[in-house]
Amino acid sequence: MTPQERFAVNLRRARVAAGISQEELGYMCDLHRTEVSLLERAGREPRMATIVKLSGALKTPPSKLCAGIGWLPKAKRFDVKRPPRD
Repeated sequence: MTPQERFAVNLRRARVAAGISQEELGYMCDLHRTEVSLLERAGREPRMATIVKLSGALKTPPSKLCAGIGWLPKAKRFDVKRPPRD
């Protein structure tokens, strides 16, 4: 699993839990619905500003959207944990 895939899972879960559509989330963040869709499908890596906008709209800390994504400096690679099953 890549960092983008884990972010996608986290974002979709937070959006669904908030009970809003991709279009509503996009409007709240000044993003197009297709951008939200790309992020939820791991088709795009989010920028810092996008993460902050999403977390503000979803009323959740950025760390929750990035949960399970870490960096291993000695190995020079990401450490991505699989999300728990629903």
